[in-house]
Amino acid sequence: MGRKLKFLKKPPVIFVGAIGIVSLLFFSFDRAMIYTSSDSFCMSCHVHPHAEIKWKLSTHSNNQTGVVVHCTECHLPPKEEGLPAYTWAKTKQGFKDLYGYVAKDPEEIDWEAKRAPEKARHFTYESSCVKCHSNLYPAMLSDEGSEAHLNYEMNPAGRTCLTCHPRIGHYDPEANQVNTDFGLIDFSEKEIFTEAETVQEFSDFTEKISGTSVSFVMKAIPGGTFIMGSHPREPYRSPDEGPRREVEIRPFFMAEVEVTWDEYLAFFNETGSQGRKEGEANQQDDVDGITGATPPWGAPDQGWGKGSRPAITMTHHAAMTYCRWLSLKTGKSYRLPTEAEWEYAARGGTQGAYFFGGNPEDYERDGFMNKLFGPDTTVINSYAVYQENSPDRTQEPSFVKANPFGLKNMSGNVAEFCIDYYDPQVYGKYPAGTVKNPRGPRNGTEHVIRGGSFMNSARHLRSAARSYTQTREWLLTDPQIPKSIWWYSDCKEVGFRVVCEYDEKTGNTK
Repeated sequence: MGRKLKFLKKPPVIFVGAIGIVSLLFFSFDRAMIYTSSDSFCMSCHVHPHAEIKWKLSTHSNNQTGVVVHCTECHLPPKEEGLPAYTWAKTKQGFKDLYGYVAKDPEEIDWEAKRAPEKARHFTYESSCVKCHSNLYPAMLSDEGSEAHLNYEMNPAGRTCLTCHPRIGHYDPEANQVNTDFGLIDFSEKEIFTEAETVQEFSDFTEKISGTSVSFVMKAIPGGTFIMGSHPREPYRSPDEGPRREVEIRPFFMAEVEVTWDEYLAFFNETGSQGRKEGEANQQDDVDGITGATPPWGAPDQGWGKGSRPAITMTHHAAMTYCRWLSLKTGKSYRLPTEAEWEYAARGGTQGAYFFGGNPEDYERDGFMNKLFGPDTTVINSYAVYQENSPDRTQEPSFVKANPFGLKNMSGNVAEFCIDYYDPQVYGKYPAGTVKNPRGPRNGTEHVIRGGSFMNSARHLRSAARSYTQTREWLLTDPQIPKSIWWYSDCKEVGFRVVCEYDEKTGNTK
């Protein structure tokens, strides 16, 4: 009996000891979680320059209510979603920050690219935004804000809080500010052209913009016939790429590269008005009958640089106006390419998915082997600026080789405006037989966009791939009333390329 009582006295000691150890572990874990979630701990190893200062200046810290939103309240999911999810996100993000602190040079990290909404959403949690901002329709919200929040609720998969509020957590003095220094170019140290180039035969020429030192190469694209659209068995084909049609194209000239910032700023400097408001944008002035763009908000070049990089963030209307201005400056017939001309030029006499050959599936990260080892991109990297080889920004023309017609970046760098209205079924609406110089539907609301961009994967770079403008979505965060007709606030991957008609103004007397 004594032995039995002695045995019963031991379990309580072991039990109490186990409870103590578990409690100590939980207490230590809790204290560790609290300590490593503090702002001071985050800032101790975070290598992002000025992160703490910009956070303290932002409305998440410096506001009239006195409420401070801490680092983990944006960059970790809410604890209400469960401790496992919170702990896993915290551990994963912590190790990434620690690795960056130990192994990377902060000077070599492209911080602006990481601040872009498409990148920032990977380390900013939508559920955390909604947890704090549970009322999307407060009494002081503007009509534009109410409309934006309604669109968000109706289409949550199409946009996030960062779409409209990309820099709310870290102060940016340049955000939503008129760029008064934009477009200023000094031509004093370069040769100033006094007249445009005279073209007397159908061959390549270098156009000159009078009054500036800006010039660009135009390639002579011979006329011919081709099969427009993609083969039904082409990988990643979309329904709007068919039915395939035989199309005949007359000869024309096309710019070797997309319109550069140097070219576009020559237009802006001559026709723009720093003092004109957006509501006055439709009024004509006395500069050759062309009214140019109002000053942009922020930096349209995204801080990547201007020069020979492709001009971006301008609207389709702005591109059309540029072509009118260029026609008046040169005495030639410049315009945007038709969709048929664009595809004909992009193919360069070839008929595959790409002018440089290859199967789209081989260039994508689809399939087990490509996911594991990555695709063989040796060939495509030589001809296109796209997701795999661009450091999240546009590149200069020297980055790639030309296609058989001598045109660069038809497949990538930036997508390009066409003059046609977009219709997903337009190919089937053309008359039977060979279609000659089609111009698309007579009316519409959005315009065709062709070619992929630095943001796209290989599937979007196919010669037959089609897209279209999204005017409403691309002006979502424009703070002006009315919205700008010159600049897209939410689109940085589209530019344009000009064509020049081969007519009596360029030596064609037929």
